[in-house]
Amino acid sequence: MTDAADNDATALLRAAQAGDGSAAARLLPLVYEELRRLARARMARLSPGETLQPTALVHEAYLRLVGKADLHLEGRRHFFFAAARAMRDVLVERARAKAGPRRGGGRLRVELKDAAAVAEPPAEDLLALNDALSELEKEDPLKAQIVQLRYFAGMNAEEAARALCLSERTLHRQWRFIKAWLRRRLDAPDG
Repeated sequence: MTDAADNDATALLRAAQAGDGSAAARLLPLVYEELRRLARARMARLSPGETLQPTALVHEAYLRLVGKADLHLEGRRHFFFAAARAMRDVLVERARAKAGPRRGGGRLRVELKDAAAVAEPPAEDLLALNDALSELEKEDPLKAQIVQLRYFAGMNAEEAARALCLSERTLHRQWRFIKAWLRRRLDAPDG
């Protein structure tokens, strides 16, 4: 996004938060392609059989963002943090619904394609990651933001470093720590 488009997006964000209904409609075209790119990257890492499409994820996350009256965004950077959080919330809610008793609980969904069975990993994996991330947010909010941008928003290291105003080297160091921390947390017998 160019500096002019970045400034336009920031101005539209502020106008939308001030109650200008048309500002939200004018904002979407400025951020849509970047949100779709992030959603496509995130959706590519989901299990086979996931029915949610990147477009639907973007639309659901965007509606949640512009529908929040108490959301105070200071600019484009905060908007994309909030978008990553909204995407995370959408994915976690879908995983909870899949893990619920009305959707078969802990049973695996099996699809038959070309006579080969493909099993979908349990939704509990995403729920466990969400729980671990909530714990990490309490301990170190910056590290939690890195996970949200890298995992839920699908940003690469360069994009996440830029969004967080960190050097890539610092981000890589933090990312190594985070992956080890999450591995320990997720492999623990109780969580």
